[in-house]
Amino acid sequence: MGDLVNLKGARKARDRVAREATAAANRAKHGRTAAERAADRQAEARRQALLDGAHIAPVDGAHVAPAPHKPRG
Repeated sequence: MGDLVNLKGARKARDRVAREATAAANRAKHGRTAAERAADRQAEARRQALLDGAHIAPVDGAHVAPAPHKPRG
């Protein structure tokens, strides 16, 4: 007589393998390496430094608020 197989366990094992295959495909498709993330951080730091260097400071350190809108009527 053949070996008895727990069908519930076999189904769970089959599903586990399928989920792992899907996860591996998603990691390859959407995942980013540490080097890619580091390059993005450096690019963002360069962009921020460029923007900070082009910032125009207010005169005498005071902020001039725009005049309030007066409705006609």
